Amino acid sequence: MAGAIASRMSFSSLKRKQPKTFTVRIVTMDAEMEFNCEMKWKGKDLFDLVCRTLGLRETWFFGLQYTIKDTVAWLKMDKKVLDHDVSKEEPVTFHFLAKFYPENAEEELVQEITQHLFFLQVKKQILDEKIYCPPEASVLLASYAVQAKYGDYDPSVHKRGFLAQEELLPKRVINLYQMTQEMWEERITSWYAEHRGRARDEAEMEYLKIAQDLEMYGVNYFAIRNKKGTELLLGVDALGLHIYDPENRLTPKISFPWNEIRNISYSDKEFTIKPLDKKIDVFKFNSSKLRVNKLILQLCIGNHDLFMRRRKADSLEVQQMKAQAREEKARKQMERQRLAREKQMREEAERTRDELERRLLQLKEEATMANEALMRSEETADLLAEKAQITEEEAKLLAQKAAEAEQEMQRVKATAIRTEEEKRLMEQKVLEAEMLALKMAEESERRAKEADQLKQDLQEARESERRAKQKLLEITSKASYPPPVSSSTTALPPDAPSFGLMGESPSFDFKDTDMKRLSMEIEREKVEYMEKSKHLQEQLNELKTEIEALKLKERETALDIVHSESSDRGGSKHNTIRKVASSPRQKTYLHLSLPSRLFQGTLCVVMGLPSVTLTCA
Repeated sequence: MAGAIASRMSFSSLKRKQPKTFTVRIVTMDAEMEFNCEMKWKGKDLFDLVCRTLGLRETWFFGLQYTIKDTVAWLKMDKKVLDHDVSKEEPVTFHFLAKFYPENAEEELVQEITQHLFFLQVKKQILDEKIYCPPEASVLLASYAVQAKYGDYDPSVHKRGFLAQEELLPKRVINLYQMTQEMWEERITSWYAEHRGRARDEAEMEYLKIAQDLEMYGVNYFAIRNKKGTELLLGVDALGLHIYDPENRLTPKISFPWNEIRNISYSDKEFTIKPLDKKIDVFKFNSSKLRVNKLILQLCIGNHDLFMRRRKADSLEVQQMKAQAREEKARKQMERQRLAREKQMREEAERTRDELERRLLQLKEEATMANEALMRSEETADLLAEKAQITEEEAKLLAQKAAEAEQEMQRVKATAIRTEEEKRLMEQKVLEAEMLALKMAEESERRAKEADQLKQDLQEARESERRAKQKLLEITSKASYPPPVSSSTTALPPDAPSFGLMGESPSFDFKDTDMKRLSMEIEREKVEYMEKSKHLQEQLNELKTEIEALKLKERETALDIVHSESSDRGGSKHNTIRKVASSPRQKTYLHLSLPSRLFQGTLCVVMGLPSVTLTCA
């Protein structure tokens, strides 16, 4: 009895010790996950669990986002999850997103998972038009997105219409021009074909390197009012604070780089920005909600910390991650090279097989032709033999007739008429008989010569038949044991007759490759690569000029007009910020400079054969 009571007490105590949990749903850019969290967990506990699950180590860029009454908020690391103003209905939903953006994606983003998450988020912001992107840059970015998803372009696989279901361009760009879906796909595919050889992570990084030069990249906008009550926009990004006109989010009116700000403070709803230069006036502004003020302060602190961190030596953790990333990149590069070699060897083997099959087919055709020629030779020999036999019989018949004529002449001479008239008649008959006998003798001699000639022709025909049989045996032996690709076929003897029935024998001789010419072609391809790299901007301008004629002016948005004016005047994103910082009231227009990504050449040497293929992407 006591044991039963003790066991019940132990069971009840275990039940009390089990922590209470609640369900959390985490939505990333490409997946959803659910976790059971303890009631006492803080934001850092949940955030660390998500990062471990994703294998993410560059955690300082990301956060867990939720929405409160149409206002964006971020989960605080030092506060319990359920103490935030989140819905108490399970599962509690958070979005795992990039909270802070790098100044230089190629240098700062080390892990492949970090690059991929940034790529997906920036791509969605461009398609949702939260980041303004000019039409020509949209086409180039779309081509890199296709390369990241589909790999290298293959005309036999990626046929017309394969991008019909893909969302690749902002709707604003599509509606701005009188162009069909097929016309956009053609232009995207022409760029896509030039990215051959780039892996997914390389294509995504090229996408980010272009996107980070867009004016609205990484900027968080907030509606504010200055001391005079004028409505403005505050932009917070990795470079500093920027003040915009509500109608122009591309070019800031005033900029405060982080290294020129002495202090940022707010009291209730009023923010104060104090520059380092005391000659510059303090800038004050108000926002409508206290929650928005807290969010602005969080973003300012986080971006400023990352700004200062970038200008210091990398921590040991970052150094280790970069070393691991370099090793992983080298390993992947070796793996890609190995796969490329295997693919090349497989293609060479397939080409060799096709060549052997082609040669075997040619040998079979040649054997068939030789067999037909042999049959024709046999038929010709039979005809000649039959003709020779007939000629020989005619010669015998003529000889017999000549003998009979001779006998008749002797008989006529023996029975000559004694009278003169009879003598004359007999002499005349004798003369005629002699002439007839002479003609018959000549005809007999001619027939005998013709018979000799036919016998000689018959002997030559049989000799030709023997050589044709020998040729057939040689071809049959070749078909059974095909020689290497570089061997030459055996030619017929020069004295063999053709009878006018056989065509020209196929030749299997190959000419040696001119290595000097190949080197010159490769060097020329390198020069073309450098020229194409220098002129990518010109290609973008050509695309812009090409589609400009199809633009519908009445559908241009305010940002389209601002960007067009800014592009006409020149400048860049960073030049604008520097100029605005030095001249607070001076408007600066930005210009997008896009890098070029062109050309790839491939040299294949097949099984020792001098055949060279150059492919220009």
